Amino acid sequence: MACPSDFDAFWTSRIREADAVALRYEFEDIPQETCATCACKHLWFYGMGDARLHARVLLPAGEGPHPVVLQFHGYPGAARSWLELSALVGMGCSVVALDCPGQGGLSQDVGGFVGSTVAGHLPAGLEGPAEQLYYVRLHQDIRIMCNVVRACGMFDLAHVFVNGASQGGGLGIACCALNQDLVARAAILYPFLSDFAAVMELGADMIAYEGLRYHARWLDPTGEREGEWLSKLAYVDTKNFAHLVQCPVLFGTGLADTVCPPQTQCAVYNELTCPKRRELYPGRGHEEIQDFDDLLIGFFSVSEGGGLL
Repeated sequence: MACPSDFDAFWTSRIREADAVALRYEFEDIPQETCATCACKHLWFYGMGDARLHARVLLPAGEGPHPVVLQFHGYPGAARSWLELSALVGMGCSVVALDCPGQGGLSQDVGGFVGSTVAGHLPAGLEGPAEQLYYVRLHQDIRIMCNVVRACGMFDLAHVFVNGASQGGGLGIACCALNQDLVARAAILYPFLSDFAAVMELGADMIAYEGLRYHARWLDPTGEREGEWLSKLAYVDTKNFAHLVQCPVLFGTGLADTVCPPQTQCAVYNELTCPKRRELYPGRGHEEIQDFDDLLIGFFSVSEGGGLL
């Protein structure tokens, strides 16, 4: 499915809507999760539809502001544990890790989607206009979170990094695309939400993409509406955000990935026109890839010569 001709204009309008939301946020200290090297906080803020959203925030000890990693989790799920996120604090970075609404964390999904969601969040809103898709709203919520990062005065805005795998990789690419002035570098591992037409052709509409299969079987058994649905999903397709990314991107792919097939990941990487580097991992699937994790130490370095690209 080709990128819609009005894709950029569509997202200019959606970001204008998000920026019109008055910032309301608070940081809540968590004494029991705070130690000598790291302070842990809840960030509560309000997003689209007045949903109350949550992110985990970790701050390194010592005088700040520090570089910050915007961390996005996989599907379905929630922000990683305080212990796992503290690895980034050990690199000298603050962390803001969003809980995606209505998944496994504390962020509220206020619903209001037209039609049945059938299974999962991918088809949520698919029976209405593209503006009302779950992932459209989520990208707008991430824009609002980025506005909190800009406004709160707690972070080094010259060194804002993005890190995400699977769903987090798709959200990370869109975050870079829709916040070009903010993100300095991004590490993206096997991104989800990419090249929906190829997903259907490959028969990969299972596991993470299974909502598409259920939606089609129950609401369009003859396949007559596939083109209509794909034309809407094109507005949240990761590959269609790629041309808007300006920051350097470190990209990883397990060549045995059956959840997000390598072909769909290539569709994203090939559309990136920014500085980029890709690491391929033969025999590795949709799993933790420690060699890729280790590359983040240099890639998110703010010292001279850091960045790997």
